[in-house]
Amino acid sequence: MDLASLRIFLAVAEARSFSRAAAKVHRTQPAVSQAVRRLERDLGEQLFDRSSKSGTLTDAGRVLQNYGQRLVRLAEETESAMRELRDLRRGRVLIGANEAAVHTLLPLMARFRARVPDIAVDVRRVPARQIAVEVQQGSLDFGALTFRPSEEGLLEVVVGSDELVLLVPPSHPLATRRQVSMEDVAGEPIVAHNDPSPARERVLRLFEERHISLKMVIALPSLDGIKRAVELKLGVAMLPRRCAITEIASGRLVAVPVAGVSRKRQVTLVCRKAHRSHAANAFLQVAQEKTESSNRIIG
Repeated sequence: MDLASLRIFLAVAEARSFSRAAAKVHRTQPAVSQAVRRLERDLGEQLFDRSSKSGTLTDAGRVLQNYGQRLVRLAEETESAMRELRDLRRGRVLIGANEAAVHTLLPLMARFRARVPDIAVDVRRVPARQIAVEVQQGSLDFGALTFRPSEEGLLEVVVGSDELVLLVPPSHPLATRRQVSMEDVAGEPIVAHNDPSPARERVLRLFEERHISLKMVIALPSLDGIKRAVELKLGVAMLPRRCAITEIASGRLVAVPVAGVSRKRQVTLVCRKAHRSHAANAFLQVAQEKTESSNRIIG
């Protein structure tokens, strides 16, 4: 069913006159009559009582008027929703990240929300190995990673950097050290995250290569729980420094670099190179502006 013809039919049904409807829709009367006949041919029903001069609707015409008004309203709502998407007044950006990466994303999200307040940002906890696959398949708009994915067709934008550090209470003997060794860490009870990740496996591999065993005494499901356990002197923890900025600044925890382990690592935002939503394009633009600004400062 042609929507333009339906709109003309509704104008005739409302005006009860082909000539008045033609004036209303800015068409000639023959064009209006042709549009109505086209609808009647498509539906196989007569819509107006031709014996009446007042434009009386048939039973089929009344049914079409009822449903046609709904169809036109729905079409108008659809067009409005599409305009809102283009104008960034509607939509959502879906990001996959592990718990540690969220701390790097928050400043980027703040800049995006300041520029595009009507777009929702939804960050979901996704295992690091799964993020690039879900971005490639389109179930995520973006993913935050600290390693280079093997999947093809992805665009990568560096959005921050971080380093693994040893977190200890301020009263701990290692808190006054400028740097500790891997052997120093091995002598301490470790509070670890129980969610496996490539970053955790890299750290464990470094210790295994040196034939150094770690004493993992507590495994917890959240970074906040791990930091709180360290504050309570239940052990020490190796976490990205950014995860504990507040605790370090307030003096509740001390961050000590670990020789051979603590090195800068880039946090990268990955997305598809093509077929992105308007909201995702706007988020990508903010991320790329941040990268360009950082490059100018370094240069």
